[in-house]
Amino acid sequence: MAMRPLMVAAVLGVATLAGVHAPQAQARAYVDVDVRVAPPPPRYERVRVRPGYVWTPGYWSWNGRRHVWIGGNYVVARPGYAYVGPRWVSYGPAWRFHGGRWVRR
Repeated sequence: MAMRPLMVAAVLGVATLAGVHAPQAQARAYVDVDVRVAPPPPRYERVRVRPGYVWTPGYWSWNGRRHVWIGGNYVVARPGYAYVGPRWVSYGPAWRFHGGRWVRR
């Protein structure tokens, strides 16, 4: 009879430690929305050189009913990386948006 409480305590202890040691979730959020309306051509934006910063160009965003312009801005440069700007890619009769990202050089 004395083994039963000891066994329950051991099982609870192991379960507790397993919960504490759970690895961090590795989730990547991808949202693919196919839009049947082609985006307008990009707008011209005046860009000035800012040492230590990279210009992220503006892009057309789909709000569910129409395209709206999101203006570009400066972000802090990441040594060893290059910024690839956002773009719309044609997939058959639809268009798919690929957001800007950093890629290792």
